[in-house]
Amino acid sequence: MKNKQVKIEVTDGASIPGQHDKGLLNAWWVSFIGAISVILFLVITKPDPYKDIILFVPDGILVTFQVTIFSIMGALVIGLFTGLGRISKNSFFNLIASTYVEVVRGIPLLVQLFYIYYALGRILQVPDMFSAVIAMSVCYGAYMGEIFRAGIESVDNGQTEAARSLGFDKNQTMFMVILPQAWRTILPPVGNEFIALLKDSSLVSILAVADILRRGREFAASSFQYFETYTMIALLYLVITLILSKAVSHMEERLTQYDR
Repeated sequence: MKNKQVKIEVTDGASIPGQHDKGLLNAWWVSFIGAISVILFLVITKPDPYKDIILFVPDGILVTFQVTIFSIMGALVIGLFTGLGRISKNSFFNLIASTYVEVVRGIPLLVQLFYIYYALGRILQVPDMFSAVIAMSVCYGAYMGEIFRAGIESVDNGQTEAARSLGFDKNQTMFMVILPQAWRTILPPVGNEFIALLKDSSLVSILAVADILRRGREFAASSFQYFETYTMIALLYLVITLILSKAVSHMEERLTQYDR
């Protein structure tokens, strides 16, 4: 009788299975199946409080996704202009973009969130949710700027020369020739930043925004079941980030197939 062997892959970090990994048991599947199994086991065997927690936090999951998606959109726009500023030959724009990156990278994320949140709230009286999105966008925009700069610089200079020889002006060359090619380099780190931003969005819970963590803290404060609540919150974050990791991996594979 022929024994069927399961191939096990050991990696230094998270490993996301692709199409070539069919039948491969790796860290992603172990983590995903393990997290889902633990959630189901806890909800079925001890519905009080785990089922109650699951029923209490859906609003927070929606808010977390809203903060993450709007923040990543804002960060992409800021990052694009920051990246263009960083490679600009105009010394003024280059200095502005470089200073912004250095300032943001030199201040802890939590301090930036507090400062932007209270500054906007005191000066412009903007809603809590809007302040949190702006704060996260500004913080991550600097890191996105470096990703865009590296992606644009990875495109061979010959592409620029070819586009200009065909009559493209600077803007047409950048947005119609360089950026579409740079996107292949930019997409993987942007996907990682998207997942990192989702996890860091838990910081907005201290800004009175009712995300997953905030809802969990409200449940724990009313039931005094802190260990159970944060166990379920951690598992929910793990499942969400694993699903997003898989989605990003799928996008990368589709992009690779499109380039062939």
